[in-house]
Amino acid sequence: MLLTLALLISYIDRGNLPNATALISLQLGLSAKQMGLLFSSFYFTYVLAMIPAGYLAERYGAKIILATGFALWSIATLLTGVCSGFATLLLCRLLLGIGESTTFPCMSKLLASTSPPEQLGRANGITSVGYLLGPAVGTFLGVAVMVRYGWRSSFLFFGGMALLWIWPWLRRTVREPRLSQSPQAGPSWRQLLRQRGLWAASLGHFAGNYTFYFVLNWLPDYLDKTRGLSLSSMSIVTGVAYLLNAVGAYSAGVLVDRWSQRNRSVSVIYKSLMALNHVAALGCMLGLYALPLRPAIACLFVYQLIVGLASPGCFAIPQVMAGPAGTARWVGVQNMFGNVAGILAPSITGYLLGSSGSFGHAFLIAGLVNILGILGWIILLPRVEPVRWSLIAAVH
Repeated sequence: MLLTLALLISYIDRGNLPNATALISLQLGLSAKQMGLLFSSFYFTYVLAMIPAGYLAERYGAKIILATGFALWSIATLLTGVCSGFATLLLCRLLLGIGESTTFPCMSKLLASTSPPEQLGRANGITSVGYLLGPAVGTFLGVAVMVRYGWRSSFLFFGGMALLWIWPWLRRTVREPRLSQSPQAGPSWRQLLRQRGLWAASLGHFAGNYTFYFVLNWLPDYLDKTRGLSLSSMSIVTGVAYLLNAVGAYSAGVLVDRWSQRNRSVSVIYKSLMALNHVAALGCMLGLYALPLRPAIACLFVYQLIVGLASPGCFAIPQVMAGPAGTARWVGVQNMFGNVAGILAPSITGYLLGSSGSFGHAFLIAGLVNILGILGWIILLPRVEPVRWSLIAAVH
């Protein structure tokens, strides 16, 4: 439950800035290109710190590394509420990225260490609810605070509340293997990086994240400026969409576990959900831009529901394949490459919007990138099953 809450808080904090785009850009006089850079800047440090975060989680323990990262990003959120211009906002976003880089490597290591393989679907489904529900909670509650008290109050509120999570987390006992206790407990970096599955999953993760981060960062502005929704209406639409996302994630976790308990291949179910996700994302992005308002919103809801269905697989697949001793580093590498999309999607969209004033090409790119997802998850990814690290070590 605390892991789920941590992921929920992390996505509230990273999504707070997009919800405040209209208010911040108006008050501080920031352009669309500057806002795009602020959205992307989070992912500069988030991506660069991902592999070190995975290594530190395996060496010193995911519990303490996650607590340290949590404290850093909570402070960065608090400080955002007192920023006076582009430079200070940029610095806070960079600090936020460093702190939040600990989330998924630590979460994956803890789940792989404490959950048997046949329960990883449900475990990842439950934790996925946290990071998929985060944008919904952040949108509903954050917008309500902004409307009543201004955008600064939202950052101060969420940053202060987040710090309260650290105390119960530090009091919790967690059993997990560490490389510092047994240097030979897991695969070497060379063995890990030679796995085709790692790079296939990284490609698929990048494609899914490009579309997801495009929607996460620019949907509020699109619904406001292009579709003419008020701030309150926008918060309702996006909030419901993210609620559907969370429902899909939990449902997929239950479905995968029931499938595996009947001695069926988890590889088939995970790959099927990934394929469904990318096909639906391609169509929904085009529909979200080209269709009238109500069908476009329906496309958004369908997209978020199906993204939720695929979400547990993003991290359950490396947990199954890498095992407890290699998961944090695998996810660190996979999430690093996957979150390069967090740099590209917001900044490319900001550039296109600043140049043409239209979201058309941005939605087209967000749809077509899903072809790479099909290539990675379905064609290049080998069978989803535990990698025999000891056998690989004996061969090499």
